[in-house]
Amino acid sequence: MHRSGASIQVFPETPNMGMTLTASERRQLRGRCHDLSPVVTVAGNGLSDNVMAEIDQALTVHELIKIKLRGEREQRAEWIESIGRAHSAQLVQKIGQVACFYRPRPEPPVNDRKPCN
Repeated sequence: MHRSGASIQVFPETPNMGMTLTASERRQLRGRCHDLSPVVTVAGNGLSDNVMAEIDQALTVHELIKIKLRGEREQRAEWIESIGRAHSAQLVQKIGQVACFYRPRPEPPVNDRKPCN
């Protein structure tokens, strides 16, 4: 049990997601996620193309995002799995109707041009 009384559920990596977080990395990300506000809400329309595009954009910009999932428990579990697979994102934690996902930013392209003097 978490000190607030809510149980914290952390899922292991789902297959084919392409990355693994160590326990210390996951703990650090959970701490960073605590102060975040949800950037996307998934509700009645589910994971529409627009919602998936918003999630992808948020992961690209922020790396670590919090998503509010409004639905039944089984539906939320399906959405979490779908989000992780579709965006190659790692679930950091899930508490109630809120889930935190992490996807590292891609490395910026190396600029081979010399600086102007």
